[in-house]
Amino acid sequence: MLQTALTERFSLRAPIIGAPMAGVAGGDLAAAVSAGGGLGMIGVGSSTRAGSIRAEAAKARAAGRPFGIGLMAWALAERPDQFDAAVESGPVLVAVSFGAYQPWADRLRGTGIAAATQVGDVEEARIAADGGIDVVVARGSEAGGHGRDRVATLPLLQAVLDAVELPVVAAGGIATGRGLAAVLAAGAAGAWVGTALLASPEAGTSAAARARALAASETDTVCTTVFDVAQGIRWPAGFPGRALANEFWRRWSGRETDLAASPEAAAQLRSARASGDFDLAYVYAGQGVGLLRQVRSAATVVADMAAEAERHLRRWTAS
Repeated sequence: MLQTALTERFSLRAPIIGAPMAGVAGGDLAAAVSAGGGLGMIGVGSSTRAGSIRAEAAKARAAGRPFGIGLMAWALAERPDQFDAAVESGPVLVAVSFGAYQPWADRLRGTGIAAATQVGDVEEARIAADGGIDVVVARGSEAGGHGRDRVATLPLLQAVLDAVELPVVAAGGIATGRGLAAVLAAGAAGAWVGTALLASPEAGTSAAARARALAASETDTVCTTVFDVAQGIRWPAGFPGRALANEFWRRWSGRETDLAASPEAAAQLRSARASGDFDLAYVYAGQGVGLLRQVRSAATVVADMAAEAERHLRRWTAS
């Protein structure tokens, strides 16, 4: 069994954390990731209600394994009840990222709940380490969903490992046991995995969205603000989202100002999301999407990834 600071702290069988993908990572996915030996996470969106957080956490908790919750710092300023609901739900880890996370990390101190945050460069990692964060997530630009589009995972991971003494988890492009073995060999305490779980039946993705992800290659993603602008979601500057390229993105990329003033485009996107038309609706995914091959339970994905990584590490050390 792979043993790292991550597995020891949270009593895991696999050094894998399921990325808290809002709208995708609910209690069912968190429970399945934890059942596979990793640490399942529940993703909280900017408009998620406190009651929904508690309900999803109850699903994860029913599995009898540790789980975590991921929050967005910029949203907590208007929805502090999200933080209270998360803490009250019994997670072992709360990740607060994308904005001023420090006040929330301070509130976690002394609760017995570990604090994590995602960083996109070395300076952000140093600030996190100095600010009492317990786990640093080095999120490379190839990761799916929102985050910094600055540095790729491997150069970022190496630099962050040299800069801080905390457990560092690598995020971005890790979708197989080979990828997990690579970041563990570099010194990471584990991997933060999201795209590899998009085709799992426990994820909050539709069958049509899963089909899109399974058909995509590693070159089919783009980093964009188009889908946020169309929905009027006020993400802070510097946090675009990596998603599968589609017709809506091609139509509006570079025309974000016009898009923001187009209620027709917003209505079109809402309708596409409701009907599952992914020529227009979005699927957030990282460059590891090209490694998805089939629909598999999240527990199987996690367990197989860990087993494959262990085989590779044993072979490499033996030679």
